[in-house]
Amino acid sequence: MQPKTRILIADDDQAMARSLGEYLTRRNFDIAVASNHEESLRTLRSFDPGMVLLDFTLPPVDGSETLERLKQLRPETPVIVYSSEADPEVVFRISKLGAEDYITTPFQLNDLFSRISRALEKRVSPDGGQLRDRVRRQSDFSTLFGTSPRMEEIKNTIEQVADTSATVLIRGESGTGKEVVARMIYGQSLRRDKPFVKVNCAAIPHELLESELFGYEPGAFTGANRQKLGKFDQANFGTLFLDEISEMHPALQAKLLHVLQDGQFSRLGGKRDIAVDVRVLAATNKFLEQAVAQGAFREDLFYRLNVVTIHIPPLRERREEIPLFLDFFLRKYSEFYGKQPPAFSEYAVTRMLDYTWPGNIRELENLVKRYVIVGNESQIIRELSTHKPIMYAEAAGPMATPSVTQSRPSAPTVEPQAPGNSKPVRDDRPSLLEIGRRAAMQAEREAIERVLLETRWNRRQAAKILKISYKALLNKLKLMEEQSAQSKQPEA
Repeated sequence: MQPKTRILIADDDQAMARSLGEYLTRRNFDIAVASNHEESLRTLRSFDPGMVLLDFTLPPVDGSETLERLKQLRPETPVIVYSSEADPEVVFRISKLGAEDYITTPFQLNDLFSRISRALEKRVSPDGGQLRDRVRRQSDFSTLFGTSPRMEEIKNTIEQVADTSATVLIRGESGTGKEVVARMIYGQSLRRDKPFVKVNCAAIPHELLESELFGYEPGAFTGANRQKLGKFDQANFGTLFLDEISEMHPALQAKLLHVLQDGQFSRLGGKRDIAVDVRVLAATNKFLEQAVAQGAFREDLFYRLNVVTIHIPPLRERREEIPLFLDFFLRKYSEFYGKQPPAFSEYAVTRMLDYTWPGNIRELENLVKRYVIVGNESQIIRELSTHKPIMYAEAAGPMATPSVTQSRPSAPTVEPQAPGNSKPVRDDRPSLLEIGRRAAMQAEREAIERVLLETRWNRRQAAKILKISYKALLNKLKLMEEQSAQSKQPEA
């Protein structure tokens, strides 16, 4: 018998929660109810739902904060938000935070059921298996790879390594499509009929990651009442994808190295080694060489993972693909939400071609998703306008190639002037101190925006990463908004 899909209802209105629960139970769902913010997070961990229904007014915090935390803990779990507010700004904000759908109350229960069914069809099933539709969409997305010369090279590399058992390290900025590359390798390999198991090393606390990867035996620790199979067990004869491998704790890296070298591991509390046949694909958006130099990543593990390297360039370095991605995601989310928004105007496409996309394809996808939901192109353009355009060499950062750096115009040669024919010296240029201040402010803005993108705009988590207080971050964001607004004011 197929297991029931579990749904968490996060609502403090007991009558509403009971009514939804009874209806969905009759529809063969397994239901849990949480009445406040903290309880919803606890239940998410213990109940492990395949879907969350979230009341936007769930106390005691703003619904946006609860949504942020839910998506941080379970990014793949779809969340449908419902509220009496129909403000487009609210819809825009929650879609930006990762909500799968939004429905205003009062609503018809059969409409809610249709939305739940549609969301679940696009997501991973509760038992961890991939639905056929998701596999199809991944395959459709992979056809876009190869539409630029650099991606054509990557596609050729994938074809060369797919049917081998070599470990592959996939490198690239956040949102460039590293998981898509991993699935393409898996889909063309001899193991494509066996499991594909993904583990996000950054999403699981390192204290739990060992049991998640290797499992445990009864009695291994307090509360371990039964045997648990780890991801290596589940991926036996298949492929294991370790995303954000740089975040793995050094103590666990040694055990991973042992599996890669010997094909054996032991569960927590186990007394014997277990042999497995697993192909490992790993991904990172960090400079592992720097982590090795700092002692945060084992050098021997780095070389063991780095048998074949695939480096995915950021979207700003393959801008010719942007119109293709826009068209693909517009069709995908129009079908998903049952809406027919107009195609992007030529002006909007031009603005998107000029934009630097610090969040890469993921940022572009979320932007198109918000456009389909809200249907307001000008609002999307305004969002892009809050980011200062960055020149190619600046966007490339420390990895800028010499050719890009050399393409900048050289400073003009200043000929000495005779005393009698000297030209007046301009005194309206900024001082050296002012130039330094502006550069520091720009660097700070870019660092904040980058971390916010990495944390899906979880401001509390971003403040911890940036090592400043939450209040200080809010003040800086407010100042950035004021500066952006001032820069858009017409000159007198």
